[in-house]
Amino acid sequence: MAQPVRPHHGPRSALSSVLNSDGKAHPVENSFVAATLVLGAVAFITAQFDHLHLISSWTGLVGVLSGAWGQMISSTTGERFLLIIGLGAAAVGFYLGMAHGGLFGSLLG
Repeated sequence: MAQPVRPHHGPRSALSSVLNSDGKAHPVENSFVAATLVLGAVAFITAQFDHLHLISSWTGLVGVLSGAWGQMISSTTGERFLLIIGLGAAAVGFYLGMAHGGLFGSLLG
């Protein structure tokens, strides 16, 4: 079935058309996508430094949980695609943060 093509006017419009490909707005689902991507990026970047293991492990854990919940409630393929990217980055950051010292590190012991 033919559908009209809407012109994109900037990156925000293009991202909105990818996330809301069914024509409906999904503010809650898109918020989970944004949160998971940000948490995944922070966890992945901070995991590259040994002394930032507390940040990488905690943001990775929260990113994995928010990404998992976002997958449960996602509505479009674009949302699921970006959630998987954020979830993967958060998981790598979480695991490297755990390898470098864990969630509590030297705070408890």
